[in-house]
Amino acid sequence: MKNFNGKILFLDRSDINTDEIIPAKYLTELTKAALKPYCLEDLSLPGFDPKKDIAGKSVIVTRANFGCGSSREHAPWVLECNGINIVIAENFARIFRQNMFNCGLMAISLEPAVIDELFKLFAGTDATLTTDLENKTFTVSNAKTSKVYPFTIGEFDLELVKAGGWVSYADSKY
Repeated sequence: MKNFNGKILFLDRSDINTDEIIPAKYLTELTKAALKPYCLEDLSLPGFDPKKDIAGKSVIVTRANFGCGSSREHAPWVLECNGINIVIAENFARIFRQNMFNCGLMAISLEPAVIDELFKLFAGTDATLTTDLENKTFTVSNAKTSKVYPFTIGEFDLELVKAGGWVSYADSKY
């Protein structure tokens, strides 16, 4: 199972698409690791510099419709290669969301008001997230405050996460 704890990268925008997560011109790379330097390269967001802002982050908190656009596994792969194993958003493009779980990553939807609160309390700080899978909660903390947030995850998606993805899950079951 992957690590679902760490520092948070806040991306304050909706509709971040798979071309922004990993530009199509890199889809011919032969390994997942070769994708690593191009993560979020084309994301247009004031003040965001992928070369500086991604390093050391394990969690993304963003707005609605994350992963829209082309249905490619490369988008979760490039996040995984960069150590980002969990994305929290208002909602996700359906195929992107399932590709995350198939890779053993987590795509967790929270209500817009909760996402707003996360941005208000923690964006722009050195915020960290700790995941308690058994109790289905996150604890988000910075130097000033700490808050626990419940989340939901389907039982099958949870099994995929615990197994490390679809391939490992299938190997253990079939």
